[in-house]
Amino acid sequence: MDEQGNPVEGDPLYPLKLSGIAREGKQVYIDQGCVYCHSQQIRTKGYGADFERGWGERQTVARDYIYQERVMLGTMRTGPDLANVGTRLSSVQWHMQHLYEPQITSPGSIMPPYSYLFEVREIGSRPSPNAVSIPFDSPYAPPEGWEVVPTSRAEALVAYLLSLRVDYELPEMKFSEDD
Repeated sequence: MDEQGNPVEGDPLYPLKLSGIAREGKQVYIDQGCVYCHSQQIRTKGYGADFERGWGERQTVARDYIYQERVMLGTMRTGPDLANVGTRLSSVQWHMQHLYEPQITSPGSIMPPYSYLFEVREIGSRPSPNAVSIPFDSPYAPPEGWEVVPTSRAEALVAYLLSLRVDYELPEMKFSEDD
C-alpha cells in the first residue's frame, strides 16, 4: 500500500474492501451492539484457545483491518470471536436461523434472539425465496402457512458476517508460523 492506502503493484491485495451490502451490515452490527459480546481478533498462540477452538489459522494483524474506518475489535468474549466466522460458518441459512433464534442452531446459547430483524408473514401464492428454513418440529417455527423472512437489515448483517474471513496469508503472518 502506498501512503494514501492504494494498492501497489506486486503487493498482496488482502484483505478486501467490504462490498456495499456487507458495508451496510457492518452498520447493523454496530447498531445491534454485537461488539459488546463478540471480538474480531484472533489472539496469538499461547494467549488463549483461539486456535484450539478453530477460530482461525493465524492470529490477526494490523493489515487485516487496513480498509476499516471503524475497527470492531471488541474486548469481551461472551460469544465466540467472529474475525473468521465467514470461513467457519459459511451458510446463509445457518446465520439467518441463528440471528432469528440462536437456540435453533446452538442449543443453550445465551445470545438473545434478533427476531425483530425478521418478518413473520403469511405465505402468499408461493414461499419467499429468501424465507428462513426452520424445522417444522421446532418450537420456534412459524404457524403452518406462515414463513420467517429476513428484513434488509438481517440480510445486510449476514453479508457482513460472511465477509469476516481471515483465510489468507500475509507476508507478516503465515499460517505455518507458531508465534
